[in-house]
Amino acid sequence: MADILSNLKFAAGSRKKRKRIGRGQGSGHGGTSTRGHKGQGSRSGSGLKRNFEGGQMPLVRRLPKFGFTPRNRVEYLVINTSLLQKFVDDKKITDGIVTPEVLHTIGAVAEKKSPIKILGDGDLKAKLTVSAHKFSKSSVEKITAAGGTIKEISLKKEAV
Repeated sequence: MADILSNLKFAAGSRKKRKRIGRGQGSGHGGTSTRGHKGQGSRSGSGLKRNFEGGQMPLVRRLPKFGFTPRNRVEYLVINTSLLQKFVDDKKITDGIVTPEVLHTIGAVAEKKSPIKILGDGDLKAKLTVSAHKFSKSSVEKITAAGGTIKEISLKKEAV
């Protein structure tokens, strides 16, 4: 009869050996219970705040604060006209229509719902119909000069 209660043991590795603090001098962790002598850490309830630096002026308070971050800032994903031309050359854009959905399926834009701005860096030879949320002046000139058209998509404001 091997399954006697006196023979039962925990599986190997299932139990961790931990210090039993404050269980007398014989345990090796008695007396001060591994807290040392006196000082802040030896007292009960000695939790420190996140930024506490021992009474020294914390780094957060030493650094200068400046600038302003607007609450309703809109961050646009930027696409250059040179990138649009590259997609046409690579035959990723075949029908000449560029929309945020098309840019997402091509892999030019990671986030589907983010607003897109077209910038005029680089040359554009292809005739494209480009739909985006914003256009720079140079991109409008380059797209229209190549015989294309632009369509500005309005940003929808969410109800607060």
